[in-house]
Amino acid sequence: MEPIPLPSLIHYEVLLQLLERQTSFAASNQPAIKEQVQQLIITLRKALAQQKRLEQSCDRANVPIEYHWSLNTINNIKDNF
Repeated sequence: MEPIPLPSLIHYEVLLQLLERQTSFAASNQPAIKEQVQQLIITLRKALAQQKRLEQSCDRANVPIEYHWSLNTINNIKDNF
């Protein structure tokens, strides 16, 4: 069985750190923008939780997972030609 490709969890962590540490601070004097940033953070946390649930489901079903750091892997490049 082919592994299911999923984004590496570090992608979520990097995005969340950027939004929480820098974007929120930069938008602190813009309440409407800061609220949108907070909603984006909430959405990313939900996406991370959903991915973890998917991983648990795959684990229970003995479906392998393959974490990807990028779309530009050697296999993906070969598949496009």
